[in-house]
Parts: sequence; structure tokens; C-alpha cells
Amino acid sequence: MPKEFIEVRGAEENNLKDLDVEIPREQFNVVTGLSGSGKSSLAFDTVYAEGQRRYIESLSAYARNFLGQMDKPQVESVEGLSPAISIDQKNAANNPRSTVGTVTELHDYLRLLYARVGHPHCPECGREVGEQSAQQMVRRVFDLPEGTRAKVAAPVVRDQKGAFEDLFEDLVADGYSRVEVDGEEYDLSLDRPDLDENYDHTVDVIVDRVKVREGDRSRITDSVETALEEADGVLKLILPDPPEGDDLDVDFGGNESRSTGDLAGDGDDRLVVEFSEDLACTHCGIDFSEIETRSFSFNSPHGACPECEGIGSTKEVDEDLVVTDPSKPIKHVFEPWSYNRSYYRTRLDNVAEHFGVSVETPFEELTESQRRQFLYGTDEEVEFEQQTRNGVRRKTQKFEGVVPNLERRHVETDSDRTREHIEEFMAVTTCPECEGTRLKPQSRSVYVDGTSITEVNRLSIGDALEHFEGMEETLTDRERTIAEEILKEIRARLGFMEEVGLEYLTLDREASTLSGGESQRIRLATQVGSGLVGVLYVLDEPSIGLHQRDNDRLLDTLEGLRDLGNTLLVVEHDEATMRRADNVIDMGPGPGKRGGEVVAQGDFDDIVNTDESVTGDYLAGRKVVEVPETRRESDAALTVEGARQHNLKDIDVDIPVGQFTAITGVSGSGKSTLMHDVLYKGLAREMNDNTEVDPGEHDRITGMDTIEGVRLIDQSPIGRTPRSNPATYTDVFDYIRELFAETKLANQRGYDKGRFSFNVKGGRCEECGGQGTVKIEMNFLSDVHVPCEECDGARYNDETLDVTYKGKTIADVLDMSVDEAYDFFESHSGLERRLGLLKDVGLGYMQLGQPSTTLSGGEAQRVKLAEELGKKDAGDTLYLLDEPTTGLHKADERKLIDVLHRLTDKGNTVVVIEHELDLVKNADHVVDLGPEGGEGGGEVVAEGTPEEVARIDESHTGRYLRDYLPTVDAEGPRSDRRMPALAAEGGADDADADEESEPVEAAATDD
Repeated sequence: MPKEFIEVRGAEENNLKDLDVEIPREQFNVVTGLSGSGKSSLAFDTVYAEGQRRYIESLSAYARNFLGQMDKPQVESVEGLSPAISIDQKNAANNPRSTVGTVTELHDYLRLLYARVGHPHCPECGREVGEQSAQQMVRRVFDLPEGTRAKVAAPVVRDQKGAFEDLFEDLVADGYSRVEVDGEEYDLSLDRPDLDENYDHTVDVIVDRVKVREGDRSRITDSVETALEEADGVLKLILPDPPEGDDLDVDFGGNESRSTGDLAGDGDDRLVVEFSEDLACTHCGIDFSEIETRSFSFNSPHGACPECEGIGSTKEVDEDLVVTDPSKPIKHVFEPWSYNRSYYRTRLDNVAEHFGVSVETPFEELTESQRRQFLYGTDEEVEFEQQTRNGVRRKTQKFEGVVPNLERRHVETDSDRTREHIEEFMAVTTCPECEGTRLKPQSRSVYVDGTSITEVNRLSIGDALEHFEGMEETLTDRERTIAEEILKEIRARLGFMEEVGLEYLTLDREASTLSGGESQRIRLATQVGSGLVGVLYVLDEPSIGLHQRDNDRLLDTLEGLRDLGNTLLVVEHDEATMRRADNVIDMGPGPGKRGGEVVAQGDFDDIVNTDESVTGDYLAGRKVVEVPETRRESDAALTVEGARQHNLKDIDVDIPVGQFTAITGVSGSGKSTLMHDVLYKGLAREMNDNTEVDPGEHDRITGMDTIEGVRLIDQSPIGRTPRSNPATYTDVFDYIRELFAETKLANQRGYDKGRFSFNVKGGRCEECGGQGTVKIEMNFLSDVHVPCEECDGARYNDETLDVTYKGKTIADVLDMSVDEAYDFFESHSGLERRLGLLKDVGLGYMQLGQPSTTLSGGEAQRVKLAEELGKKDAGDTLYLLDEPTTGLHKADERKLIDVLHRLTDKGNTVVVIEHELDLVKNADHVVDLGPEGGEGGGEVVAEGTPEEVARIDESHTGRYLRDYLPTVDAEGPRSDRRMPALAAEGGADDADADEESEPVEAAATDD
């Protein structure tokens, strides 16, 4: 009989304290608790790791030789385990070639659809092109009404200069008597066309004049084959009197055009249809390669745009970076060119002389034409004089122009230094050839249902689902048979993505720009589509990045997975998720070494009614994040005008200077586009001269004189290798190495602080290169890092580990949590201050030496925030943060809010994108975008104080915010559950009595 529980016995991984816990199978289980209390250690490092290890052990001995051995988690036993699948927050890909379409495999199905039922068109003239056999052409001729008159012609000359006298002689010799020249018919047996050889002409040989009759099928077939032979596989069918109306409901599969010949009278329209045995445009003379699935892949040379090689963007010399100050004289105005160098001096002197101006003339005083010719080359030749040893050398030629000169040298130079110098004056821009679509013109000109694959890729998932709904009705019977299964798969995948709240993402969105939560939900959608049963799914905060309104759909999806017969183990802080869960495991009671125990287990009410549970305190309203009593005032603003990148609808947004601003809105409403693409990139380009960024479309940003600088603190990793960790990133490790180098034994042995670095030879373990782990490549599974056998994960050699400080080795210190290190180094003011900042941002539980590759996006962002706080700051800096509460428990959110208030109180301006309403209610100013996601968003729905936004019915954020603000008397969507802000009236005294619930600063008071 199958077990009802996954029984974990004696778990001691990381900070778990001989933990015993029973996790109900085929139920929705949530693991919650303070940050660092052991949630991930239980869910991922114990339960999932044991499931993965057992799977590998179930393989053959031969396969295990290639996979290596995985260490068993520190657990006595795990019984009742199902096959385990982990869906964590790691970003889907950092490759710029990865898009939402590619990581979800949707692009593969789209490529298959377009390769099998797509209609290729000429990218030049737009006519449909196709390859057909002679038999297919005859079949289409007989689709015409009985008795239709037609000419079967062979186009032997197309738009070529010449008199073609020899051609006409040869045609007569071959037995042809009639030709059409430029639409006019001639009888070669009577007269020859007298053509002007200086003009283009078109010559069509009339092979036969026929009437469409079943009895003449054999004759028409012979004529078609003859015409194809004469014109190298191309045929023209000329209908002098084409049928009208419904009688001409014929799909010729070729290029159709109505034209009026020179002999035709007024209104005498005729129809000319061109056929080709090859895939080619007979009108433009362009040949096409065979349409294959790889023709639509921007990762293949068969489909990628040759200009940008499938990236969608190129680097080009930017005129604004070449000329930064037009008021400078000509000789000094071009930043990349030094007038002191003779080559540049000669060029500028001679071009200036050509225009009759002095090189001392300010550039802005030149005419527009002169400025253009200096930058992009002269229209006329210039006489250049250069003084050489042998006298004056003269040369007359057009001046190349500063910008073309830089572009040419960037391509031709072999010097990395020269290339890097030129790149300082280049900016990333959308590829002008493919306009960012990544594909070559031929691939962009294949249509299904009148839409190209690039147009589909630009659709949001919600719009794409609508586009493919019922598409079969627009296809022919043959196409429908081919496309039916493909369309079913496309709709299914789009549907799963919509279910997990991602309908606002466009298919061509770069995967590297997705948040950890979005990446996780994409993988979740893929699992929903797989339809597996009896699996253990381990998820890491899937609600991250979702608006409260969208959360219910995600939870419906998770419950659907459970109802299939799967077990869900979800690490989560979200209250709505806990309410929907069948079983909640609350870890604690504190973070780090003070955690690792199960404080409470049961349904939502059981957690709420457990007095020892900090989570229960916040859920019940016994503890709260207070609302500030007053909001800061501002007398200046940073204003973004005319923002229209992606779905932003030409909006103007004010960011009050010296205030704490929250940008809110439903998922996909344009928050990240506004902050990252427009505000940050626009300021970085203008204030920091950062040419690596390409700002989103907008008119201007005003008020930049009110801030000194801009810093983006995002969720990107703090390092790409396991060598990077919080201690090295925040410079804490430099202080620690100095302390060890000052010890008595280190002085006796002559060790300097470099001896205690694990990045250089000397003190580190050479077996693992100072990483402490060795990577085992798992081939078809993800790579696994196992502890180094030589140093047992300590990173250092034995001689280095002989040196101790207060009885601890350098390896022992790296294994300490921030809280432990704070107490250990309390006598060292520099270390205590920096470690205190890490504690302040809620990272007291984190190990100092934890590899940066294992940090979540939220943890990496908070490490960066602590590093920023450690800088000597004079204020007037704009800080931009993207969902800083990611991965934080309510108790740790209070600490983070306190830090953000401290930053603002120093005179800085803080802007955050956030869904967590306890943080939003602490903001001085809220900008709410919407009203919906994707094309339905991009507008400013509400702005003002949290109270003002909460009173606006059109704002989804405002309505949910009502439950958190005691002074707003309107009801919110969750008012039936509780009003935590009001609960503070009864619970503030209890909160103040607890060390963890110190009220936040910035005038926060008990309500």
C-alpha cells in the first residue's frame, strides 16, 4: 500500500536540527518561515536532493560512471519519496539569443507551422511565390471556366536593354511567329519590332493560343512544357478577357497581376499569371532557397539576419557621441579625432578650406549641409595637401567623413585597443536591416493566415492565443490536415502560459530580461503541459513578481497539478498561497543557527493560532508593518515625458525628488519598461555617458539637475563563479584577511593578506583551485558540485589553516553566518559596521562564503543594497530597485523598509517596483500603471500618496491597498479576511515587546 506521507527523519542539512517531519503526499504543501530558518534546506537540499540522488542510483552502473556519485544529504532517512522535479528561480538563460518563444519551445512549433503551410512572398514586390510542376500548372489552368481564352507564353527577356534582333531571328528559326514585346503583340513573319537598345524591354514568346477545353488538355500540357523549357522553368499565362466575379475564384499559386498593354483599349484589363518551377519571384528575378524549419531560426545562418547575425541589434557610431559639444571649433569638435595627429589635421584643414571656413570656426555655426558632409562625407571631391619629406603631396578625392571612417576602421583594424577606442563612440541600436526581428528578408516574407512569423513573435502570449484560436477555418483542406496537430500544441502551450499569469509577455522578449519569478512560472507552465502524475514538485516562491489580482490563477494551476495526483512542496511567504495550501510547515523559530526546527504544522488556522510562530503573528495581525504617520514632501521632480517603449502609451510620469516612490501595477502593465528601459537607461546615457545602453523610446527626461547620479540595484547575480561571495563583494573579506595576516603565526611565517585569498596560488587548495567544490558534469542532467576531497570544502591548504584568529581558521569564518560573524568581530569597528549593514537588509542568516551563484535574485539585490549603504554618500542619488522584498518574510521586510527609509532620509531619491503592499503603504508616492497587462496596460491609472491611490476604484493596486490603510474607509477585495493595518491597534503593544518587531523608522508609529 503506498505511503500517505513523505517521512523525513533526522535531517541535519545546513542549519536543520535533527529534524523529523511528515509531508502529506498528493497535497499542496507550503514551507514558510523567517528568511534563513531552513525552508530551502528542507525542501531543496534534503527532500529534492535525495530524490535526485536516488534517481541517479537507479540507473545502470555504466551510466553512473559518466554521472559520478552524488553525496547523500545529511538525513537519516526519507521514505515515501516520489520522482522529484525542482522548479526554482534561476533565470532561464543569459544568452541574448534566448527568447520567451525559444525557452518555451513555442518557436519550434511556429517554425514547423510556417515551414509546412507557409506561403512565401517576394520581399521586394510582395507577390506570392511558389514552385509548381508542369502538371500542377495545367491543373490550375483547368480551374478556369470552360471556354476561357488564354495565351501560353515563355518570358525569354525581362527588363533588359537591347534591340534583340538576333533573338527574333532565332525564334523564327525555331518556328515561333508571335511575340509580345512590352505588352504589344507582333507577328514575326510579317514584321520585326524596332526597339531602342538604350531602354529596358520585356519579350514574351507566344507558344500557343488556346481555349480551356477538356478535349485540349493534351495540347495545353505540351504547350506548358514547351514554354517552361524555352524560359528556363518560368511560364506566363495571359488571359485577354479574364472571367469576372465568382467565375475567377481560382488559386493560381503564382504571381497574379492585372495590366493594360499598349494595344489595349480603355478599360481593356487583362490578367497575367506567372508560374515557376523553382521557388522564385518571376517579377523581380529573385531566387529563394527551399523553405525549411531552419529558415525561421535566428540561431541558424539559414534564417538569421546577415547584418546582426540573429541578435536583433547592432553597434553603430553615434553622431551624438562623436560631437558632444557643437560649440567647439571644428578642429576640436570631433571627440575620436585628435587634431594633434597629422592625418586628422590634414583632413580637417583641407575640408575646412574646401568650404571656405576656418578650423577655428565653431561647428554649430556651419550650415546643416556642411555639418553633414564633415560627419558623413563630402558630395564633391576635395584637394588634399600633405607635407612630406619630399615636398607637398597632392591628392583629389571625396572626403570619407568622420562617422564612415570610424565604422570602416572598426571593421578593418586588427588592434583591440583601436577597436575599443572606437566602441566608446558607438551605441547599441536596433538592427536597421531586420528592424529587430532577427530574421532575413525571405523568412520574414512567409505568411500563414496573412501574418508573418515575426509579427506573431511580437504578439503577447494573450494576443497570440487569440490569433491562433480557430485558425483552421482559414486554411485549405490540405493545410488544415498538416497544421491541425501543430496548432493544437501551440494553443496548449500558450494556454498554460496564460494560466500562470504570463499572458503579458511577448514571444520575442529576451529570456535574460525575465525576473526569477517569471522564469519559474515559464518552467511551471511547461510542467503543467507535460501532464505527469505521481511526481513531487519542489517550487521556490512562484508568486514572486505577481500582482495580487493575478495570484489566484497561479494558485489554480498549482491546485490543478495536485489534483492530477502530484505532491507539491512550495517554499513561500505569500499569505494567499498559505490560505489555499492543504498543509503549512512553519520553520523557525529564528534565522540561521536559531532556526532549523518546525515551529508549527497544519492548515492555515493552525499556524495562525500558534503563539510561538512569528509567521502566525503576522498572519493573525498580532504583529504588523506599521504605516508611517507622515509622508515626506518634495518641491522638485524628475519627469519622464512621452514614454512609449513597448506597451507604454506616450505617458508622462513624475518622480518626486527626495521621496520614496513605489511603481505598482498588474503584471505586464509596463513597470519594468518604465524604470529599466526608459528611466535608468535614459539617465545612464545622459549622465554617465554609458553607450552600452539603448534607452527606450521617450521624448525627454527633465529635472536631471536635481540628482547627482543614478544607481540600479537589480536582481542580477553579484558574480558569475562560485569564487564570488557576499564577503568578497562587500569588501568584508579584505578586513578579515588583514586580521589573519596580523596574527602572531602569520607574522612568524611571513604570510601577508594575499596568503588568505582563495583566488591566487599560495594559500589555497590547488586541487579545487580554491573553490572548495569540484564540478561533476552530468551530461543530460544539470551539473553537480561536490566537496573537494583534498581540502574537504575548506578552500585552503593545511599550512594556511594552521593560522587561527580567536581560535577560528579563515575557513571557519567563511562558514559563519552574518549574525555569527557580527558577534565574533564585535571589537573591529570596520567589520562590525559592514556586517551590520548586511543584517539590516535581512541577510543575517546568510553565510559569508556562500557562492554568489547560489544566491536568489532577491538576496543578490540586498547584498548590493548593503554595499551601497556602506559607501560614503552625500545624498542626491537616485536609487532604483526591482522588487527588493523578493524572498523576505514579513519580519525581514520591516528591516528592509527601515533601510529604504534611511536611504531616503539622507536626501536620496528611492524608486522601487513592488507588489508587496506592506512596502507600498510605506512609500511617500505611488505611481500605479495599468489598467491591465500587455496591450491593455501602459497608462498611469493613479498616482499620489498610498491613501490617494487606494481611493481610486480603477486601480487594482489601490483596491487591494485599502485593506492595509486604516484611514481609508473603502472596502478592499480581501476585507473579509482581515485588516492588518487596523489590527495594529490591538497588537502593537505585543509587537513592541518582541525584539523582531521593532517598528520601522521614518515616523512609523503605533496606529
